[in-house]
Amino acid sequence: MSEINKHNSEYKIWINELKKQVRSVQIKAAIAVNSELIKFYWDLGKSISEKQAEWGSKFLENLSSDLQDEFPEMKGFSVTNLKYCKLFYNYFTKRPQLEDDLQNIKSPQLEDDLNFVKQIPWGHIKLIVNKIKNEKEAHFYIQQTIENNWSRETLALQIKTDLFERNGKVINNFKNTLPEPFSDLAEQTLKDPYVFDFLTLSIKAKEKDIENQLILHLKKFLLELGKGFAFVAQQYRFAIAENDYAIDLLFYHIRLKCYVVIELKNTKFIPEYAGKINFYLSAIDSLLKAEDDKPTIGLLLCRDKNNIEAEFALRDLNKPIGISEFQLTEILPEELKSSLPTIEEIENELKNSNE
Repeated sequence: MSEINKHNSEYKIWINELKKQVRSVQIKAAIAVNSELIKFYWDLGKSISEKQAEWGSKFLENLSSDLQDEFPEMKGFSVTNLKYCKLFYNYFTKRPQLEDDLQNIKSPQLEDDLNFVKQIPWGHIKLIVNKIKNEKEAHFYIQQTIENNWSRETLALQIKTDLFERNGKVINNFKNTLPEPFSDLAEQTLKDPYVFDFLTLSIKAKEKDIENQLILHLKKFLLELGKGFAFVAQQYRFAIAENDYAIDLLFYHIRLKCYVVIELKNTKFIPEYAGKINFYLSAIDSLLKAEDDKPTIGLLLCRDKNNIEAEFALRDLNKPIGISEFQLTEILPEELKSSLPTIEEIENELKNSNE
C-alpha cells in the first residue's frame, strides 16, 4: 500500500471535488441542517472507505488537514470524526445479507437506512455505532430517540441500562385479557427490570420510602417508565364495602388511553400480590375509568421473582397485569460499613507492605 502524495493529480482532483461538495452542504445546511450533514457524513464515509486502501496510512491525517485548512469555520473534519464517518457508513452497509450490494448506495434498503438514521443528530449516531454492535438493537435505539426526542445523555443512559433487552420483557397475561393489537402495545410499553439507579436506599428500605423517593425524583421516574405515562396520585385512596384501600402509585397512559396501577413490593414476588392488584384494577375500572378509556392495567414491581411462579399466578386472572423486578442503588448497612477498612487504613497497609 503506497503512501499518498498530496501533489498526486488524482488526489488533487478528488479533494477539489470534495471541497465543492462541502460548499454545497454549507448552503443546503441552512435549510435542513441535520439531514444534509448526516447525508454528507454518509457519502464521506463511503468515499473514505474506497480511497483509504489506495492512498495509505497517512490518508486521513492529510484529508483532515486539507479540509480544516479550507473550511476553518467548520467542525467535523478532525481525524477522529473522519474515522466515525467511515465507521458510520460501514456500520449500515457491511452486512452479510448485502454482500452483493455493498457498492450500491442506491439500493432500497440502504436508502431506507439512511433516511431513517438522518432523523437523529450526529452525536447520537456516533454513540450508537460506537456502543451497539447489533443492527436490530441499533434500529431500536434510533426509533426510540426519534419517538421520545431523547437527548444524547438520555440515549447514553438507556444504552447503559440495556433498554433493548428490558423492553417488552415483562411477565404478563395481556394476551388473555386484552384485545389485539392493544395487548401487544401494552406489552411493549412495559419492561423488566426497571432500573431506579437514581435512588440510593438500603436493601431493607420500607416500600413507602421507595415510593416517596420515586415521587421526589418524578422526572427521572417518568423517564424510566417511558413515554406516555402521566402521574395521577400517590397513595390513591378509595373505599369499598366500608373498607379503606390505598394504591401505591396511579398513572394514566396517554397513548394506551388507560389508567395504570403500580404496586411496589420490596420483597420477592408471591402469588398473593397478583390477587391484590387484580382487586385494585376492578376498583379503578368501576370508580375512575371513563367509557372511552381502555381497561386499567396493573404493574407489580418486586425486588425478585420466579418467572414460572409469576406466570402461574396470572394465568386465570381476568385483569391485565404485568410483573417486573426493579433495581436501585443499595447503600451498605451500618454494621457492614463498620467492618470495612477506611481509606486511611488501606493506605497505611499499602505503605507498610512497601517498606
